[in-house]
Amino acid sequence: MGSFPLGFFGAMTPPSSKKPQLLIVELWGLGDLVIATPFLRAALQKFNITVVAKPYAKELQSRLWPGASVIPFVAPWTVFRRKYRIHRWPWREMFRLQREVRGKGFDVGVSARWDPRDHFLLAFAGVKERFGFPRIGSQIFLSKALDRPEAAAHRYENWRTLGRAIGIELPARENIVVPKRNGGDAGEILVHTGAGQQVRVWPLESYRALVAHLRQGQCRVRVVCDPDQRDWWLRNGESDVATPRSVAELFVLLDHASALIGNDSGPGHLAAVMGVPTFTIFGPQLPEWFAPLHPVAKWLDGKACPYKPCSDYCRFARPVCLEGWAEAEVWPRIESFVKEASA
Repeated sequence: MGSFPLGFFGAMTPPSSKKPQLLIVELWGLGDLVIATPFLRAALQKFNITVVAKPYAKELQSRLWPGASVIPFVAPWTVFRRKYRIHRWPWREMFRLQREVRGKGFDVGVSARWDPRDHFLLAFAGVKERFGFPRIGSQIFLSKALDRPEAAAHRYENWRTLGRAIGIELPARENIVVPKRNGGDAGEILVHTGAGQQVRVWPLESYRALVAHLRQGQCRVRVVCDPDQRDWWLRNGESDVATPRSVAELFVLLDHASALIGNDSGPGHLAAVMGVPTFTIFGPQLPEWFAPLHPVAKWLDGKACPYKPCSDYCRFARPVCLEGWAEAEVWPRIESFVKEASA
């Protein structure tokens, strides 16, 4: 690894000195990017940071990481299907990204994923010092190959490990401080029924029964869904269903929420870092890896399946890990969560 100037990582750097340039690569989903928020906020104290991420990162930046810069980029290998049709990759866009990053002269670059494509991107873009978790030989693209946290560790632990490598100490997950909410139980309970992939969606009919239970308990409930679910909810009597089509619209809903109940998806992670208590119904993924970063977050693990975690490529016609949960089994846990969240 190359050497850094004296005080590069610590308080010895004079207040008037120029901050080093840090490039952060997180090319995947909304939830993945939101989990990086504690790292990004801490890094802003020591670095000028730029995040390469999907375009919605620009909407996150103004609320979650003011002071950061964003380079929007949709990596072709992050699509769900047919990701390796290399002849269809946006090569012009990729070379444009290379020129832009090289022009900024980044001192340090990091990726929290053990993904050779991220590591190649850091080297391809000419970042001087590159930190990451190697896989299948990708250490050749890294200046410093880091040991991954233990297999059962939450994804946030990758960011903590990266932080320590560049002189940033992040709190343990249970000690993360989230914004305090005003109004408590005066806000709406959002029931968000969407997810990035269908295999993560608890059946809408089960959600409808859950919403009815909450309203019978005098809770104010707002159903929030993905665009492809909207007609179903309208047909089933939910006239005020919200269908946010951007992160900005989702922020507006979360600003008035007292809790969020939903699938393993980006809105739950965003709610948590905004201080909104969450209850997550997991399916193919593991809560110990992806539970939202909120001190009172609760969840329901998916039913047992020999293929979990399956990275959303289900081997069955229907996701048994989710559809195996009856509403009658889920409701008592939701009821307990709502009481605790409104206390």
